[in-house]
Amino acid sequence: MSDSAVPQFFGQFPMRRVHEAELDAALAEPGDGLTILFLWGRDCPNCDIAKRAMLLARERFQWARVRWLHDNVYEDPGMATRFGLHGIPAFFVFAGTRKLGRITSWPGAQAFVDAIEKQLAALAPAQG
Repeated sequence: MSDSAVPQFFGQFPMRRVHEAELDAALAEPGDGLTILFLWGRDCPNCDIAKRAMLLARERFQWARVRWLHDNVYEDPGMATRFGLHGIPAFFVFAGTRKLGRITSWPGAQAFVDAIEKQLAALAPAQG
């Protein structure tokens, strides 16, 4: 059974699967950039719209200082509870273990890219 109507997505887009019990350790791993946690669900039309949009322009969603994590919240309801989800897809942005913000639903490719690039720009002076 496929996890998505876009089954090739996780093979073509560099995301590491993480479960709720592993999230804190994954966020605490050394790094100097951002982590985006993509929370999605199987048979979620809006999640599949986001996946298709990201596949159409993969290079726009890959930054040197960004790593991606993902979780199917239908299979891991603890993750959904932890973040108080009322809908998916949801994207949480972290710097280390500190949550910087969330993008709820799919705002479109340009709005998503702009939001992440704004966070990266804000992160740069703090680390320099």
